[in-house]
Amino acid sequence: MARNKHPEETTKKILDASLKLFLGKGYEETTIQDIVDNLGGLSKGAIYHHFKSKEDIFIAIAEQMGSNVARWMDGILGDKTKTGLEKLRYIFQQSLTDPNQTYFSQSGVELMDNPRLLAIWLEDWITETVPRYIQPAIEEGVRDGSIQTDYPKEVAEVTMLLINLWLSPAVGHLSRAEAKRRLAFFDQLLRFMGLPLLDDALQESLMDYMEQWQVNRNSDK
Repeated sequence: MARNKHPEETTKKILDASLKLFLGKGYEETTIQDIVDNLGGLSKGAIYHHFKSKEDIFIAIAEQMGSNVARWMDGILGDKTKTGLEKLRYIFQQSLTDPNQTYFSQSGVELMDNPRLLAIWLEDWITETVPRYIQPAIEEGVRDGSIQTDYPKEVAEVTMLLINLWLSPAVGHLSRAEAKRRLAFFDQLLRFMGLPLLDDALQESLMDYMEQWQVNRNSDK
């Protein structure tokens, strides 16, 4: 067998084809054979040379997108014109509207049905997102007076835990009424913790995100 002289090009080709399929057919409905059929002559062996499974392909796509997200988050934290609270709102707002961040919703991944993906996702925000972005923004808000708490680390962790699990349609199925009620409670809880995060724009974006997830789920049935 001829040696692949450009493995990075092959990897990119696999990821690009897989992304289109995940967004078009949904993650669960896409098979390895579907990916092979969209690779323009590459074999199934070529895929397994670079990735052990469909999950590994999905994780690679998520990591690739994550690196792009990290760049704009670093830029937000470095913005001297915004308070800590404004930075935090901007981070969450972008996370709900940026195509990279809404990939889970568009691809139809149900995290509760994919324990490995759920574990990797949780580990990423616990070890990377919270300490690198959320906690520093809250600490800055405490310093500039836009956030009032003596527990910036704990508030950061609880906020991410609730918004990424308790409110996430990728983890639990919520009706519109249930989603609105949880969102109202979440807003009150954050304010009690000294974090008035949910302005009208962010609340609207959260509802839009949860409703779009339901639309995508129902369209796949």
